[in-house]
Amino acid sequence: MPRTPHPLSTACATLLLAAATGLAPAVAGAADPALQAQALDILQKSVAFRTVAGAGQVPAYAEFLKGVLVQAGFAPEDVRVQPMGDTATLVARYHGRDRARKPILVIGHMDVVEAKREDWTRDPFVPVVENGYLFGRGSMDNKFELSVIVATLAQLKREGWQPGRDVVLALTGDEETDMVTTRALAQEFKDAELVLNGDAGGGSLDEAGRPVLYSLQAGEKTYADYTVRFTDAGGHSSRPGPNNPIYRLAAALRKLEAYRFPVMQNELTRTYFEVSAADKPGAVGAAMKAFAADPNDQAAIAVLAEDPDYAGQLRTTCVATMVTAGHAPNALPQKAEATVNCRIFPGVSSQSVGQTLVDLIGDPAAVVTQLDSGSLDSEASPLREDVMAAVTRAVHARFPGVPLVPGMSAGATDSMHFRAVGVPSYGVSGLFMKSSDEFAHGLDERIPVSAIDGALDHWDGLLKDMAK
Repeated sequence: MPRTPHPLSTACATLLLAAATGLAPAVAGAADPALQAQALDILQKSVAFRTVAGAGQVPAYAEFLKGVLVQAGFAPEDVRVQPMGDTATLVARYHGRDRARKPILVIGHMDVVEAKREDWTRDPFVPVVENGYLFGRGSMDNKFELSVIVATLAQLKREGWQPGRDVVLALTGDEETDMVTTRALAQEFKDAELVLNGDAGGGSLDEAGRPVLYSLQAGEKTYADYTVRFTDAGGHSSRPGPNNPIYRLAAALRKLEAYRFPVMQNELTRTYFEVSAADKPGAVGAAMKAFAADPNDQAAIAVLAEDPDYAGQLRTTCVATMVTAGHAPNALPQKAEATVNCRIFPGVSSQSVGQTLVDLIGDPAAVVTQLDSGSLDSEASPLREDVMAAVTRAVHARFPGVPLVPGMSAGATDSMHFRAVGVPSYGVSGLFMKSSDEFAHGLDERIPVSAIDGALDHWDGLLKDMAK
């Protein structure tokens, strides 16, 4: 079971209330057009690097980013590209006035998921700007944020800004696969003050382009894959027996389909539902409010559990995603196997979830194995007042009064490895976009070019605030 979450401090609760009611201060600002152009140029060149697993282009992409930083004034020895197999890490240190203070890490990932030319309308690795969007694999996940962050750090260096403490840019090269580079960087920087992750969080716009809310990621569910396997000696299909692995697997998956893990809650999910309820009409909004007030409200749980947008905030979830079975149409199957993907609530161990699957299936012939996905168990990060205040100021400088909602991601990011070694980590992307523009990991991934301006302002303000 997870630890009892810390209650929100009065100051932190006040900040959230101010965000929800429009009481936070507003500061006008707009990025320099030349800086916007540089960020767009970096993004276009970034997309052209095919940084998928096995392609070997991550080291070249890291060297490109290093070149941008060195040209802006970073000493070459302060920007390190470390090859690791066919991938790499990039670490750039921006020296602060007080070297004794713990550094602030800014993280993101240089790799992208695979994309096939025959599946896309355009070549996924030839960046194209059309109708206000830049199309290409990784344009959103995660090269938009990397480009904006690198452009911001380069501009700060040119301006001669010196932070109060070191700011370290730490980019990984296999976040989408094994996270070996992430583990290495988490160990190297386990003494950091905190992590600002550009691969999580961010703002939502409605379909008219109006800001709705900003989500700050302070926790994430653990990603875990398991295989459920049944085997048998098989034989001729004309002589069926009682131990057909396909039937036994089907029975096991029926039990999984019907099962619901216990409802859980923590500081993040309670606050998320409480703040989000104000802008959510109808039964779902009422259920959010009721659940935040009483996490045992069964009527509220029933409503939220039926909505895919919120079901994952309530509990651990496990779902069958792949099945393989049999070896010939006229032979009894010798093996039937399913992959079960679980997203585990913070504080619950992946080992205990695997045992739950064993107990749920209840068949001694089933072999349940957890796969090595590069993920690991981690707790949620505390809602630090300094982080909440800085992100609130950065968001409200662009969109006064927009609610700031701390939350827990159902997906996995590099942050889990830093949280696991005790470094609090926060997803603070500068991107605001409509849900209809969300194509990360999908076909024709794109990003609105207009988002660059605000994201540059976001990171400029956030870094100056957090590293002063």
